[in-house]
Formats: sequence, C-alpha cells, structure tokens
Amino acid sequence: MKTLSETINERKPPLSVRLVKSLGFWVIVGIIAGIILGYADKELALASKPGVDLFIKALKVLIGPIIFVTIILGIISLESLKKLGSIGVKAVFYFEVVSTLALALGIFMANIMQPGYGMNLDASKIDSKSVEKYISQTTEVSASSEIMQILRDAVPSDIISPFTDGKTLQVLVIAIISALIISLMQNDDKIAIQRVLEVVQNFVFKILQVIMYFSPIAAFSAMAVLVAQYGLSSLLNLGYLLLVMLISCLLFIFGILGAICYFAKVNIFKFMRFISREVLIVFATSSSESALAPLMRKLEKSGLSKATVGLVLPTGYSFNLDCTNIYLAISLIFLAQAFGVNLSLAHEISILIVLMIASKGAVGVTGSGFIVLGSTLGALGGMEIAEANGGMGGTLAQVLPVAGIGILLGVDKFMSEMRAVGNLCGNSVAALIVAIWDKQIDWEKFNYAINHPDEFRNAGMQ
Repeated sequence: MKTLSETINERKPPLSVRLVKSLGFWVIVGIIAGIILGYADKELALASKPGVDLFIKALKVLIGPIIFVTIILGIISLESLKKLGSIGVKAVFYFEVVSTLALALGIFMANIMQPGYGMNLDASKIDSKSVEKYISQTTEVSASSEIMQILRDAVPSDIISPFTDGKTLQVLVIAIISALIISLMQNDDKIAIQRVLEVVQNFVFKILQVIMYFSPIAAFSAMAVLVAQYGLSSLLNLGYLLLVMLISCLLFIFGILGAICYFAKVNIFKFMRFISREVLIVFATSSSESALAPLMRKLEKSGLSKATVGLVLPTGYSFNLDCTNIYLAISLIFLAQAFGVNLSLAHEISILIVLMIASKGAVGVTGSGFIVLGSTLGALGGMEIAEANGGMGGTLAQVLPVAGIGILLGVDKFMSEMRAVGNLCGNSVAALIVAIWDKQIDWEKFNYAINHPDEFRNAGMQ
C-alpha cells in the first residue's frame, strides 16, 4: 500500500505549474519588477508607494485580533495553568540567552572585520540636522527606567486602542488576563466561548489569506520605491559595513540558531526553507511585523501548540530582536572606530550590558533600531575614553556625539531589511525551541511540514 507522501508525489504537477501557482514565486517576480521600475522611471516608482503602505496597514489591523484569539484559545486548551507558566519561563530564559549571544556576536564581528577603521571622522564637524528627528526621540537608557517604561506600555488605557494602534504588548496582556478568567469559568461556559473564538479565528485567518494574495504587489511597490530613492548602485555596492552586517546575520542564523536547532534535532536549512515565503515578504517590506500573522498561522498548522505560538512569537517581537541586537552592537563599534575612539574590553562589556536593556525597547519596524541606537549612545555618553584620533580623551559624548549616527542614514534602510529578516528567523526558531522544550509539538506534523513544504501548502495546511 502506498504512503500518503508517495501518492502526493505521483500527483505532483510539473515544476512550471507549481511555480505559477506559488505565491513565493510571484513575490520574487514582484521584487525584480520593482527594481527594474525603480531604475527605469523614478517618478512612477515613487508613486507606487501606497501599494506597500496599504498592505502593511492591512496586516497590522489583523495582528491584534489574531494574537488575542490565538493566545486565548491556546491557554484555555492547556491541561493546567502551570503549563502557561512553564512556557513563559522557558521563553524568557531563551530570549535572554540568545539575545546576549547575538550582541556578543555583533561586537566580535565588528572588532574582527573593523568596518570603521581608518575613517578618522571629526566629532566637531558633525551636522546634527539630518538626525534631529531621531535625537529628539532618544532618552537616557537605564535598567530601572527601561523596565518601568515597559510596564507602563504594557498596561492599556482602554480595550479598543491596543487593537487599533497596533500595541502588541498590550493586546498580549489583555489576552492573557481574558484567558485566565475564562479558564476559571464553568466548563460548559468555557466550551461555549471556545467555539465562538474558533469561528472568529477561522474568519480572521480567511481575511489574512486573501490579503496575502496581494503580497507580490507590496513587494513590487517596496522595491521600486527603494531603488528610486537610493539608486541601483546602492543595491550593488552598499559598502563594507553592510557586508559585515550581512555576514554577522548569516552567522547568527546558520551558526548560532543552526547549532541550537541541531541539538533539538531539527535541520536549520529545511526550517528556513519552510518559512521562506515569510522571509521574502519581510525582506521586501523591511518590517518583521508584516509576516507575524501568517507566520503564526503556519507554525500552528505545522504542529506547534497554539499556546506556544501565541505567547512566544508576539512576545519575541518586543523582547527577542536578535538581529537588531547585532545591528546595534556593530553600529556602535563601527562609530567608535570611525571617530578613532579606543574602546577597552571594559568599555565593550559596558556596551553589551546597556544594549541588553536598550534593545528591549526596539520593535520590528523600520527606523526603531536607529532611534534605540541614539538612545544607547546617549546613555553611554558619560563613559570615560582615554584617547580619540590621537588627541586628548574625555567622555564618549565629547569624542563621539549622538549626532554621529547620521553617517549611518545612507545605509540604514538596507540594514533594516537584514535585521527584520533576522528577527523573523530568530523568533520562528524561538517558538520552535520552546515548543520542543515544553513538549508542545506534534512531531509527525512538523516533520512532514518541513520535509514536504510544497505538499504541506497545497494540502491547505497553511
């Protein structure tokens, strides 16, 4: 008797047919077409910007309801509330360990490859006008102030605004509290609420499926605008700093995450292929949040429990931005090298500690990492530096002003794409590892999904 896999392989259509029916293929076509338009007609390319703006807005509208419903259904389906605490503790521990490894990798790579060495920039000649809007948003970073800010941001002022304003952390809090209350209700009432929420979830995911059909248009629009603004040469030769960032992100994904997956008996290359469509969407839009909703759906359908996916992924988008950490570490060391600032091991340890706190305030959207970079530089301003550019030392603020981040403006857009893609990969692996660690995974479903991604998709399982 033939197995299910053998039967599906016999019915598998030709490669050309599969490509035409593949949404990922059309996203790639959209990216290529956008690059061509951006090069050929700058005015028309810039006029296409609403295509990506509307797509991201539509997805962000769905993020709140999907997180809310998924978390509640996940929690009330648990055998006991102890499981909720178990998942949460494991997730927090994983986030902190891997985030710290990402920061250490960024500092190490910047020191080894030295992207800013020899630039010899002068702090007195820095023009702050280009970064005023970022500097105005920076605040001093400290452990107490950052923790208090996170707590304040987590408490909603009303029920509606967290959903309309896209405040993921507040939606998370409302969902957890609602789920705990439902869990304490009588069983009949709990089952009735669960059925209603399941209908709502199916409805929201159906809307998501329809919106995703427009992702090639969004990819086309995003790349057209990108090339029109920065030029085709910016795509071909972005400089040594971008190369360092790219190598670091790849080392993180296939080195650190790959090693973690290896010990969990998962092939990182197969897993990355499994989430490749979401990676393409994030690359095109420069926002890791643009793929949050479809990624949650995909991981849940591949065998990870609703509770794990619902808790780990949304929380990770605030507390586990691994490649944003790499970006912050590389950028700070790069700026120090560019301004001739000699950082000792003690200085770099201080940078790592401050970034462990500051990076928790970044979110997966374009520009936020740049703001956090300015905040971190301001917080480190009082650090004593022995010497800079062969002259007298002083505080870091004197030899490396916050306005110095302005030299990164030209490449920040492209670094944003790298960190957005890396953050997506990092949070996907986080959800997987926590699910395996807490035994919240259906191995048969998961192995089939990553070994047969096309069949998994064609069978309507994502």
